[in-house]
Amino acid sequence: MNAPDLSSGRFRASRERDWDRLEALIGRIERGRAPSLSDEDLFELPVLYRATLSSLSVARETSLDADLVAYLELLATRAYFILYGVQPPLWHRIRGFFAHAWPEAIRAIGRETAVAVLLMFVGTLAAYLLVMRDPAWFYAIVPADLAGGRGPQASAEELRGVLYHSDGALAVFATMLFTHNTQISLMCFALGFAFGVPTVLLLLYNGCILGAFLAIHVSKGLGFQVAAWLSIHGTTELFAISLAGAAGLHIGMAVAFPGRESRGEAAVTAGRTAAIAMLGVVVMLGVAGLLEGVGRQVVQDDVVRAVIGGTALLGWLLYFYLMPLGENTDG
Repeated sequence: MNAPDLSSGRFRASRERDWDRLEALIGRIERGRAPSLSDEDLFELPVLYRATLSSLSVARETSLDADLVAYLELLATRAYFILYGVQPPLWHRIRGFFAHAWPEAIRAIGRETAVAVLLMFVGTLAAYLLVMRDPAWFYAIVPADLAGGRGPQASAEELRGVLYHSDGALAVFATMLFTHNTQISLMCFALGFAFGVPTVLLLLYNGCILGAFLAIHVSKGLGFQVAAWLSIHGTTELFAISLAGAAGLHIGMAVAFPGRESRGEAAVTAGRTAAIAMLGVVVMLGVAGLLEGVGRQVVQDDVVRAVIGGTALLGWLLYFYLMPLGENTDG
């Protein structure tokens, strides 16, 4: 055996195990068995690909036998197209997100969504009863900057003016309210890893703010009017907050009760579903912002406001829970 043959044999023996492993993974994907790959397989695939490229570079530089170089070139090419050459176009992925990934993620956190809605309802009811019994509770619940001077001391005429006058003050208040709800949504999701406890408190607190606002309007005979004023955007915005809270609770439950997985692994698994749901929450907040910035300013009729809000809520429920899921095109 001459020196090049000996060198080639040693080189192959030291690295062939990685090549065989890469070829086996590629073969499973090419045969349509990609869903059967584990997370470890998916993380290993790019590592093996880079190792193969390194082997190919060494084989070329040291002029090893042509058959080995050709084999490595073919293997690297197959791996490249698996990793980088089969990505669907952007519009295809966007369609897959709205047709399958987003509603599927929302259905996966359905139990947590019910809990989040219940927590907000409990907070709303508790604050409503407290403020109706003692209006001073309003100041303990609602931050001064968010209240904007609207409290128990305001007259019915002043509160009515806020509901129907499209002036600069209303626009500022609407912007502050939207910003507050957006921050609550992001915090509900981001703090879910702490066993869901901060998320629970945030959902309760946001419900308390809503209940306090409802109470001061109901006490002045403006209950239906404020409900219609809020509903035109609130059904979308409050539902988005509930979904963000549900995403945070989903992660928190995985951390608290990881089952057979480690807490880190359980959190990562739950985080994938929660992240997809949260990406959709951003879309919902954008829609709510349009309704709040345009629809609520333009539409002045209470019944029309309530119809728009109710239709929006019904549309979200049908989309998330009753719409047939499209084909998963994300691979």
